[in-house]
Amino acid sequence: MRWEDLKFFNPRGAIAFSQNRLPHWQQPNGIYFVTFRLGDAVPKQLLERWMTDRAMWMRLHPLPWTDEEENEYHTRFSSAMERWLDAGHGSCVLRRPACAEIVAEALGHFEGARYEQLSWVIMPNHVHALFALRSDSSLETVLHSWKRFTARRINAQLSQTGNLWQRDYFDRLVRDGTHFARCVSYIRRNPAKAKLRMGEYLVWESDLAQQVG
Repeated sequence: MRWEDLKFFNPRGAIAFSQNRLPHWQQPNGIYFVTFRLGDAVPKQLLERWMTDRAMWMRLHPLPWTDEEENEYHTRFSSAMERWLDAGHGSCVLRRPACAEIVAEALGHFEGARYEQLSWVIMPNHVHALFALRSDSSLETVLHSWKRFTARRINAQLSQTGNLWQRDYFDRLVRDGTHFARCVSYIRRNPAKAKLRMGEYLVWESDLAQQVG
């Protein structure tokens, strides 16, 4: 993929809004920064308080949001979640190289057909992925396929059963080149920010992402 091929968020274009427990925005051929995490990655007490505060905020700020409201949402809620994830709570099974490789395989499985990966990092208890979604694919279908495949394979690897991933996920439509560069930088620096050692994570960048300083 080349710089001129990137399709950033168009505020005047059609936007599909959906909401499970978290809000999701979609636009054809959009660039997405997505985070999904293991089911035990955030302590129950923290998660319950976060969900209560978020539900109250959501009642006061129904979709669709203004740019200011979206920024406030991510400052108040996404940032808090990222701090908790980087703290390394839970089983952190993705720290095991064999489990991380299963996730890496899933991320690349439909490359060129459903999406084009730009950058990703597999942390001990969560995954960040930056990718361009093809117009005939949906975000929820892609995330469901990644989670279903990896849950089955990782559970078999660990001789366990049950839910592996948190049901929902976090996503942001990338707005412009500056936002794209921030996402690449965040993924690149996340292991150091979480004080991980080599072998405790996997990171990958496309040729395009490598051009971001």
